[in-house]
Amino acid sequence: MRFPTSEEVERLKKQYPVGTRIVLCKMDDDQVPPVGTKGTVKGVDDIGSLIVKWDNGCGLNVAYGVDEVEKLDSVTTVCYGQERVWDSRTEAKDYFLDGIFASEGSERERYAFIYAKLILGYDYCTDEVD
Repeated sequence: MRFPTSEEVERLKKQYPVGTRIVLCKMDDDQVPPVGTKGTVKGVDDIGSLIVKWDNGCGLNVAYGVDEVEKLDSVTTVCYGQERVWDSRTEAKDYFLDGIFASEGSERERYAFIYAKLILGYDYCTDEVD
């Protein structure tokens, strides 16, 4: 295993900012969480390891150049003051589109407002007018 240069660590920090949702593809460790386990990046250390809070409670970090993860197309929505992190933008869009068709009046407007932001590529979508 080789350690990353300081430039590579900075690139990792930009690629995996705090809050990035990931899924485990491969990990070389006896205590490995199952492939497919999802987690949230809490930071990147000086040797390029991703510090991760795994959804299953595992505390292992992702080792630079050894383990493999994939970024999820996650998005956060806030509707009626309730924040939700979605691991898939498509899943969020489908939910709010269904909400548009199943509601009316101001509720429909809230869902439509969030749906429009999802379509425009926003990563943080609220039902409040900016």
